[in-house]
Amino acid sequence: MSGETQCAWAVRHSPVGPLLLAATGAGLVTVGFRADEGRIRRALGRLAGELGADPVRDERHPVLSRAAAELDAYFEGRLRAFGLPLDWSLVSGFTRQVLRELAASVPFGSVLEYGELAQRVGDPGAARAVGAAMGANPLPVVVPCHRVVAAGGSMGGFSGGLETKRVLLAHEGVLPAPLF
Repeated sequence: MSGETQCAWAVRHSPVGPLLLAATGAGLVTVGFRADEGRIRRALGRLAGELGADPVRDERHPVLSRAAAELDAYFEGRLRAFGLPLDWSLVSGFTRQVLRELAASVPFGSVLEYGELAQRVGDPGAARAVGAAMGANPLPVVVPCHRVVAAGGSMGGFSGGLETKRVLLAHEGVLPAPLF
């Protein structure tokens, strides 16, 4: 087993539905939306292939316990910035650069456009590539790709669905809360 990355996983319920959380010894590696049985099975298969080890269900894994506590605090309005360790091994190159910049510089309650994020990483013509990086984000919510919007402030896309993006942005005070 040397050279393999151990991976633990758990499901955490949230206001945006069940989230699949997966972690390695280095940190949280995945947050997946709509964690039903089929999505969990497919996600765990991908993780096994990418990390070289079968993920094991373990709600008490220290990183997963911390992730669950921080997500609960975020959704309860008690946390504005995540501090848990992140494992960036599922992304590389431009995507990793964009996601790290996003995590480091776009605070709770703010949004920026894809083009603005492209400028921040030194490639002002790469708005579409930034959009692709957002779609490839293995750590949504924690690495807040929901805070990145299209030119002119339209929603753009979101891996968790536009309604989930609306809920997250309303939670952060960027959009009005839904009436019902």
